[in-house]
Amino acid sequence: MAEITAALVKELRERTGQGMMECKKALVAAGGDIEKAIDDMRASGAIKAAKKAGNIAAEGAIAVKVAADNKVATIIEVNSQTDFLALQDDFKAFVADSLEKAVAQNLTDAAPLIAEQESAREALVAKCGENVNIRRLARAEGDVVGAYLHGHRIGVLVTLKGGSTELARDIAMHVAASNPAVLSPADVSDELIAKEKEIFLQLNADKIAGKPENIVENMVKGRISKFLAEASLVEQAFVKDPEVKVGDLAKKAGAEIVSFIRFEVGEGIEKAEADFAAEVAAQVAASKQ
Repeated sequence: MAEITAALVKELRERTGQGMMECKKALVAAGGDIEKAIDDMRASGAIKAAKKAGNIAAEGAIAVKVAADNKVATIIEVNSQTDFLALQDDFKAFVADSLEKAVAQNLTDAAPLIAEQESAREALVAKCGENVNIRRLARAEGDVVGAYLHGHRIGVLVTLKGGSTELARDIAMHVAASNPAVLSPADVSDELIAKEKEIFLQLNADKIAGKPENIVENMVKGRISKFLAEASLVEQAFVKDPEVKVGDLAKKAGAEIVSFIRFEVGEGIEKAEADFAAEVAAQVAASKQ
């Protein structure tokens, strides 16, 4: 019997739209075989049409809520299979309700919210015919917290020490556009720097061939410095005024950037490649039976 891991339960949940406990029970009964678990769930009527290729929920929406005092904010991502559903009122209502509950309970992790909203999620799945998942949430707290929402696909929270909500929102807008990897150069790991160095040497092998070691070392230092600036929020050129670095922008306003959180719909989710023609053909064939 295969080990019933959290990752296996998560995959089955994403592919079937069913609750975590139902998925775990199905996997246990199927000896850890996810394909058999899906077949068993279909046979029992638990799910009507789980595609073995995977009902991957990689679309959806980001929502944010900032407290009236601008010292606390919460951000949430809820996924759907299509962007069309993400624009529908039922889905929006589920997202809004989930966010309100997260805020009311001061949640910093999605797990309790997922459990609490399971019945509502299942009802939405049954109504819309698509898989829906609460994927993640985060909470920011500090002197000043600003938020920026770009449509329904990108959301950012920025926490400042000092400064204003307008400044925090401007920096959040920058984060949405520029997607920095870390706050400052010091936050970039040694492993990431080593990897960037390796990539640079490989890509420029012909240019550095035969050059003195000190020249090559300076070339590498220059590339790493540029990489750190590109990856670090405080070193990036501010999108609204490229002559000013984001870190300097904050300093001029008497503020310090403490942290940022950036959510983008579906980031990190592997999307299944859909064969639309084959899917239509299968639907036509099924309608003739």
